[in-house]
Amino acid sequence: MSENAKQFVEEDRAPMGMTVRVFIYLVAVHFIVAFFFLIFYLAGGRSSRALATLALMARTAEDVLADAIRQLAPDAAANPLVPLLASGEAPREAVAAFALEQHHIIDGDRRSFLHLAERASDGRPAAAAFFTGLAQGESLALEELGALTAACGLDEEAVQAYEPRAGCQAYPAYVAWLALGAGPADVVVALTANFAAWGGYCAAVGRALREHYGFDDRACGFFDFFAEPDPAVGEAALAAVREGLADGGLREPPAHRYGRLLQEYELMFWKTLAG
Repeated sequence: MSENAKQFVEEDRAPMGMTVRVFIYLVAVHFIVAFFFLIFYLAGGRSSRALATLALMARTAEDVLADAIRQLAPDAAANPLVPLLASGEAPREAVAAFALEQHHIIDGDRRSFLHLAERASDGRPAAAAFFTGLAQGESLALEELGALTAACGLDEEAVQAYEPRAGCQAYPAYVAWLALGAGPADVVVALTANFAAWGGYCAAVGRALREHYGFDDRACGFFDFFAEPDPAVGEAALAAVREGLADGGLREPPAHRYGRLLQEYELMFWKTLAG
């Protein structure tokens, strides 16, 4: 055979060799995929959980929190008191009642967050750090609340004598329930969605108290504290959700259920104050 003929035969075989290699590769990939699906099938009920975990891990922490905030956002007209404050129509007594109720809420939430931090400390350091930070934030908020309480004409005796209302205390009672048994990562998602709504309410009330009720910046410090999202809290929430995604501790359906109930108890608080 001539040199030209040999060269032609070798060039003709090259594409065929590549085609065979690609075919073998595709067969191997399909075999591996089929093998894993067989394992999931043979595992019975555990297969659905495994597939769900794989699907959840494909989502990012940013996706999880953004979806929760969007899906759980309350209706703009659901809060009856904030619009009345914004227009100056709500009585000052409503602001005083807000301050008095918050003394009880902050104390309860702080204890709940510390308990969640303790539960999460065994294997979930990011979640533990998130709740520890929230507990510290509640202590700072309590300091800011003193100026608001004084601006309302209330002294320590009035604070101690006040009897809280059930409708206002349903929120911290539910947070305490979550602290006892809910998954820490699920609670992170639920609280993050609620904080977005709470922050908006606080921003609106802070503006209203300055404009219509003559409160100064010091008296509005409590609302200013919550009005703007804290970047450190946001980063801590993302870290805790990433941790939950990685170890399978995050379950979005329960997280959204907890968040929905938190939003409803939040609105119950405002509706109770509105009378």
